[in-house]
Amino acid sequence: MRSKRSGAVSIAHNVSVGLLALTLACLHSSAYGQSADLVLCDRLAADPADPDKPKDVKGAHEIEASDVATAIKFCKLASAASRRALYQLGRAYAANQQLPEAVGAYRKAADKGSTSAMVELGVLLATGSGVAKDEAQARKLFERAAAGGNPRGATNLAALNEGGGAAPEPVKARALLAKAAETNSAEAQYQLGLMIAEGIGGPKDDVAARALFEKAAAQDHPGALERMGAFAQSGRGGPQDASAAKAYYEKAAALGNEDAKAALKRAQCPYVIKDKRGNVVTYLCF
Repeated sequence: MRSKRSGAVSIAHNVSVGLLALTLACLHSSAYGQSADLVLCDRLAADPADPDKPKDVKGAHEIEASDVATAIKFCKLASAASRRALYQLGRAYAANQQLPEAVGAYRKAADKGSTSAMVELGVLLATGSGVAKDEAQARKLFERAAAGGNPRGATNLAALNEGGGAAPEPVKARALLAKAAETNSAEAQYQLGLMIAEGIGGPKDDVAARALFEKAAAQDHPGALERMGAFAQSGRGGPQDASAAKAYYEKAAALGNEDAKAALKRAQCPYVIKDKRGNVVTYLCF
């Protein structure tokens, strides 16, 4: 599970009143037809994996420290009319280590139907971060999010143990991911592909896993691009193709995937020097 998710725009504290007014006026005429507050909230705090996020909004995996105060300001203003902004306000509070405030914002957004807020609130409840630990409530939230088509709800449900140490529910999670994948969700396709590739929650099927990774990779999902590189490199689930593998790795690496960067490094420098504990010390290139 993860509680996760930098902004491209920050408003300088010493910006002139006239310039700020001009910026806001321009944003009011944005292509979204949304308020300037929501546009700025989206730019600084949108979650790339949020199903509520418009496709033309890039989002930020992590909110930059320099943008947190501005994100809180504009997301708070926009939250009165937008559940997405309410969820993003929770993200901004969490980035600022204001967990009680984040919990409050997530609760309100979840009540309005935000599946991403359900996931984040579930993570906090499952870990006892900023709120009393409650795995049963976290499970319910993950189930609601998964039923609403959010793939992170399904994967977190698979990772969550029942109270008392019972085993996770990979079969249920795999079924929920299959449903979400039908909506052409790249994240759902990727997560389902991982489960099928490892035989978690059902039969192992490399061909089916590769097909799912390929669909998600076509939508520029970094993890799926890396997996397609690995499958193409080894010939797993389909034809072996070194040039295609390199292309997949390069695209995934450009999107920030560390595993793909490591794969490219290994290809350039195939010899690895390790210490006595097996830790990589350096790569030798020839």
